[in-house]
Amino acid sequence: MSVDRRTLMIGAATMLAVRTTESATPDKVAAQMEMPTERVLGIGGLFFRSRDPEKLAQWYQFHLGIDPVPTDYNHQAWQQAAGPTAFAPFPVDTKYLGSQQQAWMVNFRVRNLDAMVAQLQKLNVEVKVDPAKYPNGRFARLHDPEGNPIELWEPVR
Repeated sequence: MSVDRRTLMIGAATMLAVRTTESATPDKVAAQMEMPTERVLGIGGLFFRSRDPEKLAQWYQFHLGIDPVPTDYNHQAWQQAAGPTAFAPFPVDTKYLGSQQQAWMVNFRVRNLDAMVAQLQKLNVEVKVDPAKYPNGRFARLHDPEGNPIELWEPVR
């Protein structure tokens, strides 16, 4: 079964809307009482292997503005803007992430997709903009120097 980003994001939005508008039946109240109430607040880090970690961290800082992890407590870590984050495991045979060797893909929210794409293209980074406009926004795809897929997402305002 193939899941595309439009289906994924619309499905998540629909589930949230249904969950907030459903009436609380006795069975649902009992089930909710058994579920843990604490939740994670967002992604605290993304950790992955690299052939040259310092060089790759510099690429992400220069091209996408992501500051590397500080080496002391006198510097701040990269702060991301608040907003929705999709957390979605995919089947091992998905084509969505690219080749079978790719085990992950990171999706970054951007304020202005066209400006970010133009900036990257000026730096000779190949970026493919998805021509479709989805109900949740627009997307583009690129790869870091080690071939890891990156998706840029401009949410609908």
